[in-house]
Amino acid sequence: MKIIEDIIGGIGNDAPVKDVRTCTFWTAVVSRRCGLASTLRLDCHGGNVFQVKSAGGLDYGSALNLARMALSDLPLEASIGMAAVNSLIDIDIEKCVEMNAREVIIEKGKGKNIGIIGHFPFIGKLREHAKNLWIYELRPAPGDLPREEYARYLPQCDVVAVSGTTLINHTLDEVLSHCRPDAFKIMLGPTTPLTPVLLDYGFDVLCGSLVTDAEAALRCIGQGANFRQVEGVEVLSLTK
Repeated sequence: MKIIEDIIGGIGNDAPVKDVRTCTFWTAVVSRRCGLASTLRLDCHGGNVFQVKSAGGLDYGSALNLARMALSDLPLEASIGMAAVNSLIDIDIEKCVEMNAREVIIEKGKGKNIGIIGHFPFIGKLREHAKNLWIYELRPAPGDLPREEYARYLPQCDVVAVSGTTLINHTLDEVLSHCRPDAFKIMLGPTTPLTPVLLDYGFDVLCGSLVTDAEAALRCIGQGANFRQVEGVEVLSLTK
């Protein structure tokens, strides 16, 4: 989890927490701005398992302290922590561009080996262009590869696309340990922090999100919106 520690360590100014929402698909923390992260949770039944130990007392105090929940072994706490990170990080808008992650992966991976960590809606399109396409999931669907297979195919990949949720489930360090240094690496999804710290760790492109209208975004995620339905959010990319 050193990557997460370095991301948190790179945050400049703290801010008070104004709001915390954990909704069906997305978690939001409002401090300096509204930050988003995917909502991950434990698979458990019964009411005796705490998924957020301090639930009910998170919407005040330091957002930086809340960001440290990204290190938690409880997925929902880690989701809140990453949303807090995204509410605090300094995004250099002038260095960000609008970029279609799917088209970048197709361009860089045409006729090459592509590894995908996480499921994305454009995977079918990638199959038309890749020499080989390997998809990894913690909960593999038919045709997917489990985490235990990272070492088998990732070292062969010329292009690796990584979901930002790997920061929440704490698998990113392991993923990168199996990637070739010369592989083109892209992190994508609204959880992705647009921070140069990840570029220092070898990523070439970061495709994340910036909430431009917190009220609209919170209304949508509170009503069960998937990301395509969320209003008040701009998709941005940061490159080396």
